[in-house]
Amino acid sequence: MNENKPALKRPITPEALTPMQIVAELDKYVIGQDKAKRSVAIALRNRWRRQKVQGELKDEIVPNNIIMIGSTGVGKTEIARRLARLAQAPFIKVEASKFTEVGYVGRDVESMVRDLVELAVSMVKSEKATEVEELAKQQAEDRLLDLLLPRSRKKSRTEEADLFPKQAEVDLEDTRKKLRDQLRAGRLDKRRVELDVATKAFPTIEIFSSSGVEEMDINVQEAFGGLFPTKRKKSKVTVADAKNILFQEEVQRLVDLDKVIAEALERAQNSGIVFVDEIDKVVGTKSTVGPDVSREGVQRDILPVVEGCSVATKYGMVKTDHILFIAAGAFHSHKPSDLIPELQGRFPIRVELDTLTKHDFVRILLEPKNALLKQYQALLETEGVKVTFTKEAVEEIAAIATRVNEQTENIGARRLHTVMTTLLDEMLFAVPESRRKNIKVTAEIVSEKLEKIVEDRDLSRYIL
Repeated sequence: MNENKPALKRPITPEALTPMQIVAELDKYVIGQDKAKRSVAIALRNRWRRQKVQGELKDEIVPNNIIMIGSTGVGKTEIARRLARLAQAPFIKVEASKFTEVGYVGRDVESMVRDLVELAVSMVKSEKATEVEELAKQQAEDRLLDLLLPRSRKKSRTEEADLFPKQAEVDLEDTRKKLRDQLRAGRLDKRRVELDVATKAFPTIEIFSSSGVEEMDINVQEAFGGLFPTKRKKSKVTVADAKNILFQEEVQRLVDLDKVIAEALERAQNSGIVFVDEIDKVVGTKSTVGPDVSREGVQRDILPVVEGCSVATKYGMVKTDHILFIAAGAFHSHKPSDLIPELQGRFPIRVELDTLTKHDFVRILLEPKNALLKQYQALLETEGVKVTFTKEAVEEIAAIATRVNEQTENIGARRLHTVMTTLLDEMLFAVPESRRKNIKVTAEIVSEKLEKIVEDRDLSRYIL
């Protein structure tokens, strides 16, 4: 028995993830970039360690935020996204260049925290819905049976009971059982029933603040739901639609929204991960006029959020002290040291990601669980076609992607998508009408399809 790979035997809970296991899990999806993986693995484990610390010191321990430095397509976003999935933590990706300084038209930096909370609420709500799914299905089914076969009125049931003790109820239960079997088999899906459907009585409004239009949408029904009754109207729908409507209503009734919000806020504050991409784009010149005037202002607005502050959301106040921030940028025109000193100090860990080589491209095409070749093979298998790539063909694809990156803009592993799309374009178009069930892609086929395009630099700029 192999004791070194428990992750392959059963799902790993976030608490059980050691830094080595985190790196091993990331290796399944991201090739190379070991330094970046180590840094995020340590940061994630430190969160678990902090939860175990007793006393006042627990609140003093803040996460070590990370800056990833590397050109596009080397794996920065994917590492952060996979890390969040492993931790089962709320995760959002934002572009720093989309934010504007307070006082300018555009999104303010606090919106990233509101988005994180919104996602956390959605995540917890989904988990709680899964927990009550079976009970909700059963109760929705019972309500639907009552619509299809209304129970006898009290008076008539009493008369029947006088004549035939308990017989009426026995017959009714037998009929309901038969009807339930038909319902589960889907034989009643097209029948129509009359159903009371809740209507949206109040609109969602946006709040206008000093920083412009906020994303802090407030549903008036949620805010004043206790003051106004929910409007319902009778509507005729199919049994299939009624089943879904009643199921959703039962889920909402069974899930305690107050507990969902409380848990979501706790998760966002203590487990949330915010990935701030294009952080280098808010590095401006020292000019006080022109297009760069608000860039340093954006950095200063980001500073208190990263440092730790309270942000108002429609679910309540959220503290950002223990949210993990991972910033990333190519830093072609600027250096991380060009960021304002205060912001640099809030990102103590800096990791430079490696430029991808031909060897890396070969591994990216073959090794990850979601490898590009596996994706195309799965797509074509749906048409009954089995596609195989020779070792030489894979190396040729990697070599061409490397050459195009060198000759034009270096977009990293994303170049493989454009190369593969161009290579398989004709096959993907013609496969449904083709009688071929086995297709072998060789190095010669790759060269024939792509070599002329690669040699013509102007053409490769537009196609690859």
